[in-house]
Amino acid sequence: MTTPWKQLLAGCVFALPLIPAQASAQLSPPVSPTEQSGGGASAISRGAAAAQVAVPPAEVRSYQPTVIDGAPATPEANGSDQPTPRGQRTKPVSPVANEFETFVSNAAGKPLRRFGAELLTPGGRDFTAPSTTIVPPDYRLNPGDEVLLGLTGSVQAADLRLTVDKEGRIFVPRVGAITVGGVRYGDLRDVIARQVARQYRAFDLQVTAGRLHGITVYVTGFAATPGSYTVSSLSTLVNAVLAAGGPAPGGSFRSIQLRRNGQLISDFDLYDLLLKGDKSGDAALQNGDVIYLAPAGEQVAVIGSVNREAIFEIAPNETLNDAILYAGGINTVADDSRLMVLDSLGKTESGWRQVTAAEARTQKARRGDIIRILSDVGIARPLDQQPVLVTISGEVARPGRYYFRPGTRMEDVVAQAGGLTTLAFPYASVITRESVKAQQKLSFDRAIQDMEFQLTAQPVVSANRAQLAQPGNLALVRSIVEQLRAREPSGRLVFDLPVAAAALPGDVIVENNDTIYIPSRPVTVGVFGAVPSPASFAYREGASIGDFVQSAGGVQQLGDKAEIFVVRANGTVVANGKRVLRAPALPGDLVYVPVDANRGEFWARLRDITGSLFGGLVGAASIKSLAQ
Repeated sequence: MTTPWKQLLAGCVFALPLIPAQASAQLSPPVSPTEQSGGGASAISRGAAAAQVAVPPAEVRSYQPTVIDGAPATPEANGSDQPTPRGQRTKPVSPVANEFETFVSNAAGKPLRRFGAELLTPGGRDFTAPSTTIVPPDYRLNPGDEVLLGLTGSVQAADLRLTVDKEGRIFVPRVGAITVGGVRYGDLRDVIARQVARQYRAFDLQVTAGRLHGITVYVTGFAATPGSYTVSSLSTLVNAVLAAGGPAPGGSFRSIQLRRNGQLISDFDLYDLLLKGDKSGDAALQNGDVIYLAPAGEQVAVIGSVNREAIFEIAPNETLNDAILYAGGINTVADDSRLMVLDSLGKTESGWRQVTAAEARTQKARRGDIIRILSDVGIARPLDQQPVLVTISGEVARPGRYYFRPGTRMEDVVAQAGGLTTLAFPYASVITRESVKAQQKLSFDRAIQDMEFQLTAQPVVSANRAQLAQPGNLALVRSIVEQLRAREPSGRLVFDLPVAAAALPGDVIVENNDTIYIPSRPVTVGVFGAVPSPASFAYREGASIGDFVQSAGGVQQLGDKAEIFVVRANGTVVANGKRVLRAPALPGDLVYVPVDANRGEFWARLRDITGSLFGGLVGAASIKSLAQ
């Protein structure tokens, strides 16, 4: 009698050629315990025949895991349907200025828009959720979404692309249907892993989102382009609002409602996003959501010295100070003690009224208010309120720049610089001041304009107009005017100090940016103009102006003795005809002998005009020098 173990062995011998081992577990189901025990009875029934057959060597084959084939993934694996509006609205419409914007722009003298209009709704910008957006864990899968599966271990699958059907299910080969519709993306792996684990053990699962199906939402109310929009499943309330062009000119930036199944999900204030970067109210959208943009609330304008001039929508009970904070607060140069408010609707007859900073914190902003923040720069301050920076150089012990309190006197500045040296010549000191330079510039420019007009009009009113209207004369006038315009006033303060003065005028109050230069004593007298040998000559004590003119060779035939003038080292001018030649010369004098300008009517008229405009002989002589 054959023993049971021999019968079992014989059954295996017959079974091996009948059921060959699979080289690959291609789409094969897992082996159940029932199937493992079912082959034993058949082997026993064939035991007798097998007893006479030699047992061949068994072929040992390596373990091969189950492989599930799937369609290869496309390059759009992480993509999403691009949001597009239904119908013909493919581009947001840039909102035009509303009535209040137009009124405030005219009042301010510059274009002024509602805050957010330019930031949120430029025509060429794409506000759709990009295809590379990371799927958030709270995203819930919808029909049409695609899921990418990867399996390794006892069961293998690469790049399985599975689409969620209308019932919210995906079908995994050799696993079956799995319901994933409405499942959070963060929970998706666990849901699928539990179903795979019912069939297989020792596997690793990777799950990612593929192409996400678009959803339809409805943008209603006061939107620039209301209507139904197909947007990405990852879109939020803000994405849809901006894709619709943002609020219309009459729409609100501060109340954007998201409604779902008749329930209010979120009432979003765009100011939270724009001013604070807060997106906590920017809810994710679902299919069939309705977005309603409310009409604009009360609006005020904030202009002047603020960080962002604009028109702002105010909430109930907000104050003037709240509106200023919406404008980014006051800027660096603003007057922080007060502001001006205009009732543009004319409910009061006060016009512009002044409000203190304390009152602005408690006074409610009213519809139509125009709030102006005043600037604190460009205003002339009293001397006792001006900071003083003075530059002193030349013959002082410690030249340099010094700061002083307002109201500081000249003698205090010199003392701070260590006092004058023994070589100082205060009589010739050059003291310049910005305020004086500005005044000189205004007067000089006005004089140039008057002179140009009179010289240009001279050929028209003169009896010898044909000769004066020659192109050469007109070109000469233009040349003289251009040369005069090129000159810049120095802003020098001239003090009538004695030549032997040992100090500067001590009671003069210095101003900010004053410059003080104390030279050493000059040792020459210069003679220039219509003389044979213009030069600087060594100063001789007791010599007269005429003596130095003779040293230069005397006055030439073209020279005008009656118009000789002298510029002293202290900036004053001596010009009293021929008598100037008898005046004593001083160190640093500049003597100028002009050309006789009385040759011809044109030059005579030019001399008269410039003499009246520039204060006499100095102006005339300057014009003569330019014409040489």
